[in-house]
Amino acid sequence: MLTSKKIAIGICGSIASYKSAELVRLFIKAGAEVKVIMSQSATDFITPLTLSTLSKNPVNIDFVKNNMGEWTNHVELGLWADAFIIAPASANTIAKFANGICDNLLTAVYLSAKCPVYFAPAMDLDMWRHPATQKNIGKLTAYGNTLIKPAHGELASGLIGEGRMAEPQDIFDFIQSELSTDKPLHQKKVLVSAGPTFEAIDPVRFIGNHSSGKMGYAIAEELAMQGANVTLVSGPTHLQTQHKNIRTIRVTSAKEMLDECSSIFPVIDIAVMSAAVADYTPIEVASQKIKKTESEFSIALTKTKDVLGELGKQKKPNQLLVGFALETNNELDNAKAKLEKKNLDFIVLNSLNDKGAGFQKDTNKISILDKKGAIESFDLKPKTEVAKDIVNKIVSLLHA
Repeated sequence: MLTSKKIAIGICGSIASYKSAELVRLFIKAGAEVKVIMSQSATDFITPLTLSTLSKNPVNIDFVKNNMGEWTNHVELGLWADAFIIAPASANTIAKFANGICDNLLTAVYLSAKCPVYFAPAMDLDMWRHPATQKNIGKLTAYGNTLIKPAHGELASGLIGEGRMAEPQDIFDFIQSELSTDKPLHQKKVLVSAGPTFEAIDPVRFIGNHSSGKMGYAIAEELAMQGANVTLVSGPTHLQTQHKNIRTIRVTSAKEMLDECSSIFPVIDIAVMSAAVADYTPIEVASQKIKKTESEFSIALTKTKDVLGELGKQKKPNQLLVGFALETNNELDNAKAKLEKKNLDFIVLNSLNDKGAGFQKDTNKISILDKKGAIESFDLKPKTEVAKDIVNKIVSLLHA
């Protein structure tokens, strides 16, 4: 239950605003105190009277409350809340939040908020997919705010696709889980990398590897289940995440993965680098498809920048950094060297010599080596169970 929790709910101009009434009702029923902040355009879709009646508090819309000139203190509202939920969050308001534009009470409260901020987008399919919207969402999550992913379904335009605001019950359940303090990784910010990278040779060919991303995706899901806010940087894979507390950034090349991980890492508490990043990339990429005209063909390669090594250089004392080592020989010696060289807290070792382990499999067999010299080996098991072993190790180090 949410007894005594203070919940601020921001409502933007969207047809999905009608769902906000049910969301307010759910929080009140759970024992929370609720205050509603509306944009002016939101009042075209749902009346302040409805929300005031349900929340048992006046609704805040403007900086000036009445004709007597009484001021609505946005700073006070921002400090009051234990959680600030913007549902629905329109593309317009998301853009304002992302770029620090403060032209109404709702945006002013956002910029004053000291509590966790959650936003549940609602917009049409093309608006949701637009690169500008995705960039703004990326900015918001990089600031530490949490995206509650929109659902797939029929939209106001009649199109079918992503963009529907998550259902009130789903948002309520998510926030209730988030505010639960008994999860070991409650509100920890975690970065996970997963999958392969593809290094282009020409427009149709690339250098890659057999990584499916299954291990990294399983780790991201388990971290989210334990209360973490997860950003997953994924190389090319068909996999999709399930937990609403995972934001996925898709990349292709090693450079793109390095750029994304490096930009996110400074605000991260925990990073788990499970991606199989290419060690080499072509020096030159042909602009046209290379024709099969010669009996022999060679490609000049250059080393890629080491993503894990670069993060190890940036690592601060309060950050936990985890790496992976997939080996074919001298497994323990190679893993120990990588653990030390890259400034890791622990490394997950698996070997292609173990039947049922490695790329493309649904199972894995690992050993965990930490910087204190401890080695713990595990039997072959499903990757979802392996993910639990890895996350348990993270939790044990955080609470040591």
